[in-house]
Amino acid sequence: MMQEQKERVQRFRALHQAAGAFVIPNVWDGGSACVMAGMGFKALATSSSACAATLGKLDGQITREEALVHSRLIVSMTSLPVAADLENGFGHAPETVAETIRLAADTGLAGGSIEDATGEDDAPIYDFAHAVERVTAAAEAARRLHFVLTARAENFLNGKPDLDDTVRRLQAYEQAGADVLFAPGLPDLAAVRTVCSALKKPVNYMIGMPGKSFALADLAAAGVKRVSLSTTLYRAAMSGLAGAAREVLTAGTFTYVEKLMPGGELAKYLKERPQAEGASPG
Repeated sequence: MMQEQKERVQRFRALHQAAGAFVIPNVWDGGSACVMAGMGFKALATSSSACAATLGKLDGQITREEALVHSRLIVSMTSLPVAADLENGFGHAPETVAETIRLAADTGLAGGSIEDATGEDDAPIYDFAHAVERVTAAAEAARRLHFVLTARAENFLNGKPDLDDTVRRLQAYEQAGADVLFAPGLPDLAAVRTVCSALKKPVNYMIGMPGKSFALADLAAAGVKRVSLSTTLYRAAMSGLAGAAREVLTAGTFTYVEKLMPGGELAKYLKERPQAEGASPG
């Protein structure tokens, strides 16, 4: 393991061990990574959906190689720890998931997540035994590579709002060796407290759903350690893009320019980024 990557992993683990909760913003390109790092966040994450959108694709349509190239770019932009959204590991077999973890670590990532959603409409969630086997394989690979593994239970995003089964899965993934646990789509703070109290390891909560994007202080009080932002920053940027274009098309005015980040401020973030040692942005 390269020394710089080892230090990133150590800093990433320390964030999960410190008091309180921290926010990990999901970025989608070199510019967004530089801005988030420059604003003072302590770690960054990728988003499979945002990554796909930059390629004109929908979530779930990118290949493993596209995800790894994207991760390598983000890592090269900053000295911060970066964690990747690795979807379901880009394959059903435990061996494939373990290989994905190995390849992800090779990009310089400090961590990444594996979900138990199959991507198939007729059976959207892996059966319990197979899901645990997949996390076990991922955890074994991650342990050898000092990679911070997040295991995701996807019930609430796939038409199965079963809190008991979600807790059962997360507990099994914790036992299998995952470092962080994550159940996106939990409906309320009571459910968040139930999940956090059932686990010993850090829990990630995902912001992004209207009515379910609770304040950081409330999430921390419920036991959450890490808060990710899913595609919200990317969609905020696209909302600004669409709004500006709509004004041009419908009104023929350009008042949006009055609200833009000054070019000098953006240049400052790009110029002052700490280049990852030995990395190139290509």
